[in-house]
Amino acid sequence: MSLESKVMEAMKTAMKNKDSQALEALRAIKSAILLAKTGGSKEVSEAEEMTLLQKLVKQRRDSAAIYEQQNRSDLATPELAQIAIIETFLPKQLSEAEITVIIQEIITQTGASGIKDMGKVMGAASQKLAGRADGKTISGIVKKLLA
Repeated sequence: MSLESKVMEAMKTAMKNKDSQALEALRAIKSAILLAKTGGSKEVSEAEEMTLLQKLVKQRRDSAAIYEQQNRSDLATPELAQIAIIETFLPKQLSEAEITVIIQEIITQTGASGIKDMGKVMGAASQKLAGRADGKTISGIVKKLLA
C-alpha cells in the first residue's frame, strides 16, 4: 500500500472522527506528495516519500521551537500534535547509540580520518540512514566522531 493511499484512508478516518488536527497534518502530507508528482506522471519512490515526511516533521519542529521561544504554547501545541501524526507514517527512528554504531562502520569503510572527510561520511550516512534518523542528529554524531 503506497503512502498516498495510506494517507487517504487516514484522512477518511479523521473526517469521520472530526479530528481537525489530524486532518490538517494529513492534508499537508497529501499536498507534499502531489507537489512531488507535478511535472508529468512521475511516481514518487519510497525514499522520496520518506524525505518528504522528514521535511514536514522538521518544518513543524522548527516552527514549534520558535513558538516556544516566543512563549506561544497555544501555537506550538498544534505543531507538536501534527508531528506525532506525520511520524506515524515514518519508520521507527534509530537511537543515538544505533546511529553511532552505523556511522563508525561508515567511517571505517570510507577511511575518514578527520573533519575534512565529513562530507564523504555524511553522504554515505545520509543514504544508509534515510528515513530512520534526522540529518541534524547524524551531523552531530559525525562531527563528534571525526573530531
